[in-house]
Amino acid sequence: MTTNQSHTEADTTVDARGATCPGPLMDLISEIRAVDTGTVISLLSDAEKSPTEVQEWADESGNEVLDIADEGDHYRIHVKKL
Repeated sequence: MTTNQSHTEADTTVDARGATCPGPLMDLISEIRAVDTGTVISLLSDAEKSPTEVQEWADESGNEVLDIADEGDHYRIHVKKL
């Protein structure tokens, strides 16, 4: 799901702006491993491939992408640990 503005509330934020792929995804995976089931993580990334990579990873890992917001100079991707 892609939206212009995100209204999802995150429990924690991973700021991976400035990191090249697959850095943002690796940072997200590290955070997912550290939090409890049901936690919503907001990933901030300016890497062009992050929305696709995060969605593919979530589909494979059984986690859920709640929304992907293009905030102009970066993406805000909300992922729920399942």
